Amino acid sequence: MQTVLPTYIFLGVTTVVSSSVRITLIGVIALLWGCQQGAQPEAVDGAAPPPVAVTLLQVKADDIDVEYEFVGQVDASLEVEVRSRVAAVVEQIHFSEGGRVEAGELLFTLDDAPFQAALEQTLAALESAKAQKLSAQAQLNKARRDLNRVAPLTSQQVLSQNQQDDATSAVEMATAQLAVAEAAIKQAEANLQTARINLDYTRIKAPVSGTIGRLQQDRGTLVQAGGATLLVTIAQIDPIHINFGIPENSWVTLQQQLQSGELQLHTEGFSVRVKGEESLATSGKLDFQDYKIDAKSGNFAMRATLPNSTYQLFPGQFVRVVLQGGYRGAALAVPQRAVLDGPGGKYLYLAVSGEGGGLIAEQRPITLGEWVDADQGGENYWIVTSGLAPGDRVVVDGVARIFYPGAPLAATAELHEGGAKL
Repeated sequence: MQTVLPTYIFLGVTTVVSSSVRITLIGVIALLWGCQQGAQPEAVDGAAPPPVAVTLLQVKADDIDVEYEFVGQVDASLEVEVRSRVAAVVEQIHFSEGGRVEAGELLFTLDDAPFQAALEQTLAALESAKAQKLSAQAQLNKARRDLNRVAPLTSQQVLSQNQQDDATSAVEMATAQLAVAEAAIKQAEANLQTARINLDYTRIKAPVSGTIGRLQQDRGTLVQAGGATLLVTIAQIDPIHINFGIPENSWVTLQQQLQSGELQLHTEGFSVRVKGEESLATSGKLDFQDYKIDAKSGNFAMRATLPNSTYQLFPGQFVRVVLQGGYRGAALAVPQRAVLDGPGGKYLYLAVSGEGGGLIAEQRPITLGEWVDADQGGENYWIVTSGLAPGDRVVVDGVARIFYPGAPLAATAELHEGGAKL
């Protein structure tokens, strides 16, 4: 008897199978059907994930101070090289290296013996000149008396005209001698003043108050007059100077923003403080801006003067200079942790109303400005120049759990710009 095998059609292909194969095929189909039925509830559950718990910040427009950081180097506000004005041997030193000195304080004593002798000589020369003046005055008085006697006799023709002329000449010569004697006195007085000045120069005093440096010439050294021999240097570090440079592009952009009104200045204008030196209670003022760009660095040279009464800053020290005093009017700022990086640039998530009335995440591309401390609490904020509007609710915490735009959100807290929960 011939066995007729059943025929099955799969995907348009006619297949003849045996009874044993048929039983196996039926079992596989039943298994696949059961798996399909069991997977249905998971797909339904995955289509409605739970809302992501987030913290929101509703941004508002406000005037926000902006700061710019640069690298600066501290320099003394005044540095004076102390040199001798006379040639002499150093006898005594009256200061400690590295210590504080006040203006007028005695620093060095030089050998003054030669200058004391020179002073005595000028005193003697002055006395001699005064004596010569007395002699010249006596000669002039005698010549005048002689002329007074000769003149009447000449008019009476008792004496000749030549005798009167000789008497007149004698008066003129005596007058000239007196003038020479008076000039000699002035010369002697000037020499005396010079001798006293040179003698005073043997006591070298501090020209300014400040910190004194390393001693360059020790006791017993013959120092020369003028700039030949450096004795010591005094640096004035209160107030202190800080030199720094602003790159050309940054300075040009800053000026353009000031002119357009995008950036505004407080009444007192720009000021400077040192970052990391909060114990310096006051800031300083810009007191120099170069008119040209440095060819080597490409920067505009700037200088600020700051008080340094506690002597925390020292010449040669490198510091972070903060240029402050500018602000952006009606600006928007968000915490730094709310800003994310993507292939298209910076973006953040906003909490907006979805179709069902709940909150969903909306990805918003933004353009950033300066990095600021908007709440004065130490947390970093970004100024957002475009892509954000007042009243927008920004996701601050929980952004790492938002895997795609449109994800449902659940606001657990809302912050104001100081960082406190509302």
